[in-house]
Amino acid sequence: MGNYREFYRRSIDEPEAFWAEQGALVHWHKPWDRVLDYGKPPFAQWFAGGETNLCYNAVDRHLETRPEQKALVYLSTETGVEGSYTYRELHAEVNRFAAVLQAQGVGRGDRVIVYMPMIPEAMFAMLACARIGAIHSVVFGGFAAASLATRIDDAKPKLMVTADAGIRGGKVIPYKHLVDEALRLSAFPAEKVLIVHRGLDPDMPFTQGRDLDYAAQRMKHLDAQVPVVWLESSEPSYILYTSGTTGKPKGVQRDTGGYAVALAASMQHIYTGKAGETMFTTSDIGWVVGHSYIVYGPLIAGMTSVVYEGLPIRPDAGIWWKIVQDHRVNVMFSSPTAIRVLKKQPTEFMQKYDVSSLRNLYLAGEPLDEPTARWIADALQVNIIDNYWQTETGWPILSAVPEVEDLPRKFGSPGFPVYGFNLKLLHEGSGKPVGANEKGVLVAVPPLPPGCLSTVWGDDARFLNTYFSNFDTELVYSTFDWATRDEDGYYFILGRTDDVINVAGHRLGTREIEEAISGHPGIAEVAVVGVHDEVKGQAVKAFAVPRDASRIATPEGRRAFEKEVMETVDQALGAIARPARVYFLTLLPKTRSGKLLRRSIQALAEGREPGDLTTLDDPAALEQLKGVLAS
Repeated sequence: MGNYREFYRRSIDEPEAFWAEQGALVHWHKPWDRVLDYGKPPFAQWFAGGETNLCYNAVDRHLETRPEQKALVYLSTETGVEGSYTYRELHAEVNRFAAVLQAQGVGRGDRVIVYMPMIPEAMFAMLACARIGAIHSVVFGGFAAASLATRIDDAKPKLMVTADAGIRGGKVIPYKHLVDEALRLSAFPAEKVLIVHRGLDPDMPFTQGRDLDYAAQRMKHLDAQVPVVWLESSEPSYILYTSGTTGKPKGVQRDTGGYAVALAASMQHIYTGKAGETMFTTSDIGWVVGHSYIVYGPLIAGMTSVVYEGLPIRPDAGIWWKIVQDHRVNVMFSSPTAIRVLKKQPTEFMQKYDVSSLRNLYLAGEPLDEPTARWIADALQVNIIDNYWQTETGWPILSAVPEVEDLPRKFGSPGFPVYGFNLKLLHEGSGKPVGANEKGVLVAVPPLPPGCLSTVWGDDARFLNTYFSNFDTELVYSTFDWATRDEDGYYFILGRTDDVINVAGHRLGTREIEEAISGHPGIAEVAVVGVHDEVKGQAVKAFAVPRDASRIATPEGRRAFEKEVMETVDQALGAIARPARVYFLTLLPKTRSGKLLRRSIQALAEGREPGDLTTLDDPAALEQLKGVLAS
C-alpha cells in the first residue's frame, strides 16, 4: 500500500502542495493567489483568486486536439432516436444555447432551473449556463409541481428550461403542465420558460409572452460565438437540491475551480478515464452522479460520454451491455439497485455481448451488498469498484484509487479514504473514536477537499448547523452515515443515522413525505420510515392514523384509502416519493413525552427487535403495529 498511503498522506498533511499539483490538470485563465483560503472555518475557498470556467475546460480546450472526436453519444430506447456530437459540434450547440439565454437577459450569477428529460439539450443547457457564468439548478424530471415550486422559490431563477414531455417505460410523462403549475404556486416565478418540443405532447400548454420555443430561438443564433465568462474559483457553478430532515430541501452550492480540479483528478486517479476513451454513466442529470460523471467529468477528461434515455431492461436486459459493445465503453458507472434489477434477469443477456472493452464497472448510490457485487463480477468478468459519496461532496469519499495503486478489494466495502478526505469514525454520543469493527458515525475533518459543497444556497447558518454541529468534541463534517472499519482499514457503510431514506440512490426526506401525506384531509397523523429492500436498498413505508376510523374498517376501504394517500404523495412530490405501502392504525408508538418511536417502527417493519421501549406511552400501539405488519 506504499503508493496509496503516501499519496493519501500528502493530501492530508500537505494539502496546498498536493492540490496545487492537481490544479494543473485544468485550464486557468488567471492563476490562483492561494491554493487554500481557510480563514473562516469550516468555509474553505480553494484556488482563491484563480479564474477558470467549467464549460471551457469541458469543451473549448479540446477543440485544438480532438475537434472531430465524439463528445456525446445519445441513445433513447424510448423514442428510438440515436445520435452523437463531436467536440466541435457540441461547442457550436452550446454557443447557440448560450446566445439564446443571453438574448433573454440571463447573465453572470443569474439562476436557471433545468427541468428536463435525458436529452442532449439538457446538457447543452448546463454547459451554456456554465459558459456565461449563470448558475444552473437541475431538478429531476420526476418531481411534482409542488416540489418544483419550493426549488423555484429558493433559487429564484430568471429563466426555466423544460421539454414538452419525458418518456419512461413507453409511458409519456408531460412536463410542461407541471412547470406551469409550479410557476403558479411559486412566489418568485421565472420570467421566461424555454421549451424543447419533442413532439411527445401535442396538447402542451403555451403561454404567449412568457414561453419560448427553443428550436425557433436556436435558429436565430446558428452562428453564435459567445465568449467564455471567466469566474473566480469560488463563484458558484450550480445549485443541486437534496432532501434533508426538515421539509425544506437544501440547495447544495458548488464552486467552480475546486469542482473542476476535483473532477479532473478523480477521472484520472479513481475512474481511470483517458482522453479518447468512452464512459457510460447510467444515472440521470437530475442527480449529482449525472452532473459529475455524465456531463462535466468525462468531458473535462476529453472522453466520449454516453447519454442514455431508457430502462436497463427495455427492450431487454441486454441493452446496457449492447451499448458497451457497440460504443467500446471503457469505464461504466451505475448503481447497486440497477444491478439487483438485472440480477433477476437471465445471465445470457449480458453474456451475448462483447464487453471486453470495459475496464472497470463503478457502483455507487447506496451500500453495495457482497452477493450482488460478487454476482456481477462473475457474470461480466470485469473489475467491480464500489465507491461511496454524497450530493454534498460531488465526488467519492471512499473508493479504490486504481491509478495510484490497484489495491485488493473486498466485496461489500467501498475501500479506503479517498485523497483529501480526513476521515474518522466517532461514537454518536461521546464523540470519541471507535475501534476496529465497531459502528460509528463517518465524519470528515475540515477543510473539506475541493469540489465539496461550499455552503447551502443562501443559508450559511444552515450549512453550519446541518453539517458541522453534530459533535461537541470537535469541528467535523457529518456524513450522517453509520460505518465500520475493519482491522485492515477497509470501510463498510451501514446506512443513515438521520431521517433520510435512500431509495435506489435517491435521497428522500421522511419529513417531506410526512408533510405530503398529512396534506390528505383524511389523515390525522403519520410516521414515515425507510425499510430494508433487497432491490432498492430501502423502501418507503408509511404508518398513518385516519381521522375517521370507519375508512379502514374493511379491506376494501383500506385499499381505497391507501390508493388515495399514494396519489396525494404523487401530486405533492412525484411518484419517486410514493410509499411502497401505507399501513393504517388508530395510534402510533410514542414516548410519554409525545415523541414518535421511529427507530422502533423501522425495526419492527424490518423484522428486528424494537429496542428500548421503557419510555413507551401505550403498549397497545406496539401490538397494533405488529398486527398490521403481519396482515
